[in-house]
Amino acid sequence: MAAPSTSHLLEFELPLFELEKKLDEMRSIRNEETGADLETAIQELEKRVEELRTSIYHNLTRWQRVQIARHPDRPYSLDHIENLTEGFVELHGDRLFGDDPAIVGGFATFKGSRYGGQDQSVMVLGHQKGRDTKSRKYRRFGMPNPEGYRKALRLMDMAARFGKPIITLLDTPGAFPGQEAEERGQAEAIARNLLEMARMPVPIIVIVIGEGASGGALGIGVGDRLLMLENAWYSVISPENCSAILWRSWEYKEDAARALKLTAPDLIEQGVVDAVITEPLGGAHRDPKATSRAMGHAIVSHLEQLQGLPPEDLLEQRLAKYDAMGPFETI
Repeated sequence: MAAPSTSHLLEFELPLFELEKKLDEMRSIRNEETGADLETAIQELEKRVEELRTSIYHNLTRWQRVQIARHPDRPYSLDHIENLTEGFVELHGDRLFGDDPAIVGGFATFKGSRYGGQDQSVMVLGHQKGRDTKSRKYRRFGMPNPEGYRKALRLMDMAARFGKPIITLLDTPGAFPGQEAEERGQAEAIARNLLEMARMPVPIIVIVIGEGASGGALGIGVGDRLLMLENAWYSVISPENCSAILWRSWEYKEDAARALKLTAPDLIEQGVVDAVITEPLGGAHRDPKATSRAMGHAIVSHLEQLQGLPPEDLLEQRLAKYDAMGPFETI
């Protein structure tokens, strides 16, 4: 497994990085002068590195998982689309105002045969972030405008007319908060998507691949199955904004993350998420293709459960799923 990049090293990874650096130094010395004592020391250090790596990544706090979900090397929607499908044809525009690069989508052939299923045509769409300053500005850090949600709805309507399953990938810090977004009807666009996705007569699989914040994520997040990568997060608000509201400061973001219970294990316990998709040790960015493979197996499994259902049963189960969320008791 590759060591963390020094330029994108997270604070809690520092002890592991120092130990891996020491191990690399010992290996380079071994190449120059071989000795039994040095070989023994290297094996012992390799064991310590593996033990530390396991200890760190198996005991992550909620805030540390948020940091991994935001890692700049983490695979984004287009990366997973490339790994999971063939013949992806990106479709553009909402036919009302314009195109929004913060949401990408189109028809593609999902290569289910790679994961024990069948190849089939699907509509796949998701939030898309940028890798550098120019692309981040272009895609607004994955924060959609209203036309992004209207484009997504147009594509999902098209999938429903052709009877194709829909796969959505969530990865956004929220809907774009600019004045122009409000002027063009941000709230109405998201609300319309919630209504229409609730009654789409085709299977919908939603996967949180990174950040899943507020209505920005929910605008393409209503489906029959909600899956979540191991180090993703999904919440009504980000830890920083929650901290700013409750404590008037971003300094309490770790406390906010604990209180929000926004990680995959938390949401499984609360009955919000249907399944957690395991990531490579250290995060999806350590092995993006392995992460996509795990997603592929999960998609095959859940599509097989959903595609045999008549549309009326599919819709009934979808509505029952959301009706069961947030149970309360009146005393």
